[in-house]
Amino acid sequence: MLLHSRLNFDAPQLLRQEQQTPAPVPLPLLPEQRPLLMVGHGSRSAAGRQNVIDFAEKYHALDRSRPVVPCFLELTEPTILDGVERCVEQGYTDLSVLPVLLFAARHNKFDVTNELDRARRRYPQVRFHYGRHLGIAPAILQLWRDRLAQLDRPEHNPQNIPRSETVLLFVGRGASDPDANGDVFKLARMVWEGSNYATTEICFIGITHPRMEEGLRRARLYNPRRIIILPYFLFAGVLMDKVFDIAEQHQAEHPEVEVVCLPEMGLHPRLFDVVRQREIETQLGQVQMNCEMCKFRLAAVEPDSLGIEQSHGEPGHGHGHGHGHGHGHSHGHGHGVPMQEYFTKPEEYHERAWQVP
Repeated sequence: MLLHSRLNFDAPQLLRQEQQTPAPVPLPLLPEQRPLLMVGHGSRSAAGRQNVIDFAEKYHALDRSRPVVPCFLELTEPTILDGVERCVEQGYTDLSVLPVLLFAARHNKFDVTNELDRARRRYPQVRFHYGRHLGIAPAILQLWRDRLAQLDRPEHNPQNIPRSETVLLFVGRGASDPDANGDVFKLARMVWEGSNYATTEICFIGITHPRMEEGLRRARLYNPRRIIILPYFLFAGVLMDKVFDIAEQHQAEHPEVEVVCLPEMGLHPRLFDVVRQREIETQLGQVQMNCEMCKFRLAAVEPDSLGIEQSHGEPGHGHGHGHGHGHGHSHGHGHGVPMQEYFTKPEEYHERAWQVP
């Protein structure tokens, strides 16, 4: 069984039901009524793009005391600069900027800040307060625990397969940043711990390894009666479609093992709690990043200790993560290349993992 609308479960219905559920607690008040620029990754999928816009609109509806402006890093519009221009036209000179991204990888550390540097050069009077990614938060852990609990219900588990005979397969997006990939493993472990599932396997849909096909192969080694696929994605899009396609193919090839594939997080009320906390952090100057294992910092501070190469032959530019970002990044991030085409072999990834772009 796949938990997906193309087969015998209406995943969109699950998402709609969750979206109609009231937020667990009222959102705390904002210290300031500063506009919020909400930056999504961007997708070639119209549904994925609309998900981000709907997410921003629903979050805004919870508190209309300041504008909430959605924009995208790549692949679609409006761009980050378009969002900044919209705020400037309304007379604002102080903006909070939140990356609606799950983990701190290159897009968060490098590419969004690069676009903000461009905006700063065009609008030097504007002050940007850059927030942090969603990361690992109690509300997100509870979101997945709630969904997994639903799969224990008879209507979703008619064979009454116990968790002890079920493997949880955690599927991340995949990044060229080892720090971000490590966070995927950490979150997967936290979701699994105390769950009573037989075990958890972690894999990725692109860039790094192991890929999803390998994750499913490893999951079968435990001889489970059921495999639950947990795709750790915020919104619909090309990569979510790929996850479902691989899951369907696996189910067809191995009908003896039930496969259940959860949908993306979508407009879940618990996510709005996390976004609110991130927005408040930007207003109070409390943004904290995990810089100790950031390969950009390591390349700048101690390049020889891990054999890290400097990018473009430049001296380390000291990506300080203080989030003022007054320095200029000159690193393009190649919007035109689908990320799943990178690093088709594990050795290719490992050769470059700790090098800066």
